[in-house]
Amino acid sequence: MQRVISKLGHDSVEQEAGAERTMGFGRTVMLWLAANMVVTTLLTGTLFVPGVPYMGALAVILAGTLVGVLVLALVGCMGTRTGLPTMVLTRGAFGVRGGKLPGVLNLVVLMGWSWVQALLAGIAVDYAVASFTGFSNVVLFTVLCQSVVVLLALFGHRGIERVEPLMAAVMLLLAAYVFYRAFSSYGFARFAAIPGDPQTGMTLAIAFDVVVATAISWTVLAADFNRNARSQLGGIFGTVVGYTASTSISMSLGVTAAAYALLSGGERQGFDPRVLVENFGLPAAVVVFLSVMATNTLVVYGMTMSYLDLRPRASFPRTALIIGVISILGATWQGILDRFLDFLLLIGTFFVPVFAIMLADYFVFKRGSYDPEAMLDKQRGAYWYTGGYSVAAWAAYAAGAALVFYWTQISPPPFGATVPGFVATFVLYSAVRLAANRLGGGSEK
Repeated sequence: MQRVISKLGHDSVEQEAGAERTMGFGRTVMLWLAANMVVTTLLTGTLFVPGVPYMGALAVILAGTLVGVLVLALVGCMGTRTGLPTMVLTRGAFGVRGGKLPGVLNLVVLMGWSWVQALLAGIAVDYAVASFTGFSNVVLFTVLCQSVVVLLALFGHRGIERVEPLMAAVMLLLAAYVFYRAFSSYGFARFAAIPGDPQTGMTLAIAFDVVVATAISWTVLAADFNRNARSQLGGIFGTVVGYTASTSISMSLGVTAAAYALLSGGERQGFDPRVLVENFGLPAAVVVFLSVMATNTLVVYGMTMSYLDLRPRASFPRTALIIGVISILGATWQGILDRFLDFLLLIGTFFVPVFAIMLADYFVFKRGSYDPEAMLDKQRGAYWYTGGYSVAAWAAYAAGAALVFYWTQISPPPFGATVPGFVATFVLYSAVRLAANRLGGGSEK
């Protein structure tokens, strides 16, 4: 038992930069490749067809991914340079106390992610088992799937880095089989000829917004893992290659699966993993299962690190176990699937302004340099600002979040909300920060 305990993760937010440089370029690629080769990303692609043309959906997926991964890679680079996880890095812009709120929001958001993904895995495994044996119990299989996830997460980032590449390789092979099955059945030309149907409410702009929002939702974990990258360039390019490949493949697989169902005479089935298993059999069920194992392990790890940001002295294994049990219990709530798209857009409302402010603060105003020791110092240090809060950051955040919320929930513009919201918040923060610096004699107090 002692040997097993010694192998568990003992990760800490207060780890010094350079202490755990275990991720080279190849391992970074495989980690991010496995990260978003996930059923939620795949099923997000099924929402695009038949609302937009098949070829238009593929183009939007690639364009949105390339835009979104820039934010992901840059926040990851901040982690590589400082050795700190994402939520700790928010203190640089928002203040030592002000950076706590993004950590709390991140816990809530990631918990929602874990529930959705575990439930989808349970549904897929249940459907596959029922097809062969007649036995069906979605709750049981959901609990079993998430239990495996929690077990993997207990071994920390080192264990995750070993397992993720293996899962990524298997998922790539299975995804290739599904693509082969689809295109050999009808031919690529049949898929390419599928027109868009505007009556569904899905447009190219909305699809683009959803793809970018997916990258933003992953950015909360960017520095948590890339803090362990051996080099800045390896971390940046590994993230870009791995994430771009995983998202493009996953969402394109979803688009293709939905199109295959339409060509087979079926109806649009929406956000349901059974659209895959019904049409592609056991290999599709394996893809769903492994994708959840790979991704939800990262999510439970991310929740644990967010809690350690709030309570640095807490034990990593104990925290991961408690959070994991909560994720298992919550995953049994099946009603969350009906709210997934709204949930994804709500993530954008919370975190698009956060990352816009972080990148503006770090790369523009702090000239690419944070002091890790001062950021972890709870005394009145460099990032204390005004009572532990940055007035400039929180003023810009309030305005930016309100703007993104208005664009996503009340009056969606034809060009989407995520990218304009990011740009608007970046500009707002820059203007407010410049004004604060001038009034404060060169630096915010």
